[in-house]
Amino acid sequence: MIWDWNACCAPAEVRELQGQEPLALAGGLWCGLLSSGQCLLEPQSAAPQAPGAETAESVLGHSGDLLLGAGAFVLRPVAPCHLLALRLAGGAAEQFAAGLPGPRFANSAVCPGAAELLARLCDGSRRGADASQTAFALLCELSRADEAAPSLSPLVAEAVQAIRDNYMGLYGVEELSEHLGISKCHLVRLFSAEMGVPPGRYLTQTRIEAAKLLLAEREYNLELIANLCGFSGANYLCRVFKTETGMSPAAW
Repeated sequence: MIWDWNACCAPAEVRELQGQEPLALAGGLWCGLLSSGQCLLEPQSAAPQAPGAETAESVLGHSGDLLLGAGAFVLRPVAPCHLLALRLAGGAAEQFAAGLPGPRFANSAVCPGAAELLARLCDGSRRGADASQTAFALLCELSRADEAAPSLSPLVAEAVQAIRDNYMGLYGVEELSEHLGISKCHLVRLFSAEMGVPPGRYLTQTRIEAAKLLLAEREYNLELIANLCGFSGANYLCRVFKTETGMSPAAW
């Protein structure tokens, strides 16, 4: 064998956080996606702390954030949430983990392809070199997590968070603008300028990413996925999914 992909990077273990029960993770590099809710990340130390020593601070993650962590840490839901976590093994994963200052949540906006790659690995359908190559691609995508996320005004940041938290039941930009107490035109203008896409498109993209995660679990039919992600029905989900990804949900 000329090249052993598994020695470089390979998926090793999948864990899921759902509801309100905490989840402890340890032993290597963990990456994941918080697809709904809010979660507190608490770093854990194997060694006893000396009196007066500083302890690592907890980090709050919001819906849509990426998880990056090495060492030992605990995820504690602040509100009912869902998170898929994947442990990566291999030399490249070990090197990546060594460069992390500590477990944290990262803005998924700087790693737009990470959620899809993570979903592909967590569904268990990839084996051998295919799985390892996908895992390495995920690692490359996550390497961008240290890039500075776009600096958002308080209003646009609130709009982004409202979409992430309420995409399932949000009817559209009109309801979002009413929630924020501004006009639709003003919201569209500010949001588009800072995010590069209008709020309606961002809402659709958020719903599609949520649908991808549910499709990867292979437990739900299209009608249920459509309802859970804020689409009016399976047919509409299929049309939008095809437009956004270039393929049908079944093909994806």
